[in-house]
Amino acid sequence: MVERAARRVAGRSRQPLPPLAVTVPGPASGPPAPAAARPGGRLYVIDGIRLLAALMVAVHHYAGTWRADRPGNAIWDRPVSEIMPTVFRFASYGWIGVEIFFVISGFVICMSCWGRTPRQFFVSRVIRLYPAYWFAVLFTTAVLIAVPGVWERLRLREVLLNLTMLQSGSAVPNVDGVYWTLWSELRFYLLFLVVVAMGLTYRRVVLFCCLWGAAAMLAPIARLPLLELVANPDGAWYFIAGLALYLMHRFGQDLLLWGILAMAWLMGQLELGNRIEEIEHVSGWRGSVLIFTAFLLFMVAVALGYTDRIRWKWLVTAGAMTYPLYLVHYAAGTALINRLHGTMDARLLVAAVIAGFLLLSYLVHRLVERPLSRLLKRGLDTSFARLRNAGNGA
Repeated sequence: MVERAARRVAGRSRQPLPPLAVTVPGPASGPPAPAAARPGGRLYVIDGIRLLAALMVAVHHYAGTWRADRPGNAIWDRPVSEIMPTVFRFASYGWIGVEIFFVISGFVICMSCWGRTPRQFFVSRVIRLYPAYWFAVLFTTAVLIAVPGVWERLRLREVLLNLTMLQSGSAVPNVDGVYWTLWSELRFYLLFLVVVAMGLTYRRVVLFCCLWGAAAMLAPIARLPLLELVANPDGAWYFIAGLALYLMHRFGQDLLLWGILAMAWLMGQLELGNRIEEIEHVSGWRGSVLIFTAFLLFMVAVALGYTDRIRWKWLVTAGAMTYPLYLVHYAAGTALINRLHGTMDARLLVAAVIAGFLLLSYLVHRLVERPLSRLLKRGLDTSFARLRNAGNGA
């Protein structure tokens, strides 16, 4: 209930392969053998999906939320459904981009952590998450100071705590409402770190999916705040879907993985309905489930290798821009729209703001993420080397 309440507040302020044979691992045969090696290690199409999901969320926040459609709101001067009804009709479903992010996160985290140590997992997450996030906190704070009257500014101590990315655990508001998703991501990383420490195998990841899924189902009725906090029932099944899809990609499909994916779809459609009722009042359940189902089917095609022909290099850059775009677009973008609406056509204004944030995201990736990530990695590697030497009595 604590997480669901937090989400409610934030929402108002988330070379082709041969066919893979079905293999069902038996207890005596051990885990399934890895699928045939694929050319290259990167799935370029996932980078494209990530950017598409970020654009969905951005358009939704600018032209598809209840906040943008409420008379007297703080974004447009009148309901956006009157200003650009066709855009509003499609943008109202853009919030599903967040659920898409969660599925992709489960897939990518499992893929990137395979064969890595807990230390490597920790370092990779720190250098990936924090540089762009620190910039986003400071940038958004500066914009909200320069453009007051749209969003409430936080006190300095609250802004400083936001730099830790742990503000949700301290009941401190987010500088930007979209940061609520990071809290779900962090809890997923913490849980999955246990499996990484044990060593990732097919059986262990499957067991993790089953145990986490069971906890997520029990948490809402157990009325144990700690269980609900850890199990994260609002987001768990999307991450689980991503994990199952990666196992399909690595080991091939089997009935057990299809069962986990089907359970994730069933639980996911329920959560989609709950979110519509609580926050996203402007979209319908049938359309939301249709979009989510189409995405999962596409991800199955990705997992089974049917999109391996797509190897466009520009998709790597597109994927790198996704995280900064997601972090900076919401509060700052809606504040700018509030000041600029009426100066040009509404659709042109939304397109211009998104284009501006895409450029900013590229610059953040090149000028902030890259150099800071290198510095953080060197520093963390040195720190862990000292810990290792201290453990050896050095």
